[in-house]
This record gives sequence, C-alpha cells and structure tokens, in this order.
Amino acid sequence: MPESSAVPAARPAPSAPVELGAEDAKLVVLARGARARVGAVEGAAVRDQDGRTYAAASVALPSLALTALQLAVASAVAAGATRLEAAVVVTEASTLDGAGHAAVRDLAADAPIHVAAPDGTVLGTVAE
Repeated sequence: MPESSAVPAARPAPSAPVELGAEDAKLVVLARGARARVGAVEGAAVRDQDGRTYAAASVALPSLALTALQLAVASAVAAGATRLEAAVVVTEASTLDGAGHAAVRDLAADAPIHVAAPDGTVLGTVAE
C-alpha cells in the first residue's frame, strides 16, 4: 500500500543534545512512564499552549497503528489544544518518525521535539 502524501516518510535526525528546562524534562518523565506502563516501543508527551500535558504510548493493533507522538498530539487536540509548546518521544530509534513529526508540525511549526533514549538520556532535538 503506498504511503499517503500527507504523512512524510522522512525520519528527521535530531541535533546535538541540549540541556532541558524543567518543563521539558517533565515531558521526558511522562513519556518514559507511558512507554513503561504498557511495555510499548515508544512513549511520547506533549505540552499545549496552556501548559497542559498529554502522554501516550505507541499503538500496534491489527486494525490501527499509531506512533506515541501521533497519539499524544491527538489526545491534546481532542482536549481542545490548538498549539503545542514542546514534545518528547522516548524511543530506541536514533531518529524521529515522520508521522509523529508531521503531527506535531500540524500544530506548531517551531516547537522543539526532543528525542530521548529509554533511560531518559536526551539524544537531541528536532527544531524544524
């Protein structure tokens, strides 16, 4: 099945690691918790324009597959968010998935997306 043109297949590589502020560090904790709770491949968390946070784990069902970042963004939108301030994805991959990246960019062209390893070590940030 061909990929949709609405979801880029590119896997943006994060820049060099940066020191996170307290609010972004909290997102790492939430994303790690979401991942660990269900033993998922990925966990993610986002913060909206009002400072509310949403955490999610990846979903892999026969009829539905969502990255953790897609689900965290969807949860934020379902709760009324119109803009994101920041996002974190905790993954074993060294790059950010294209679908999660696109979901964040639907709400924020400039929000940092921090990519962290399962132990919480920040691998880098995708800013574009």
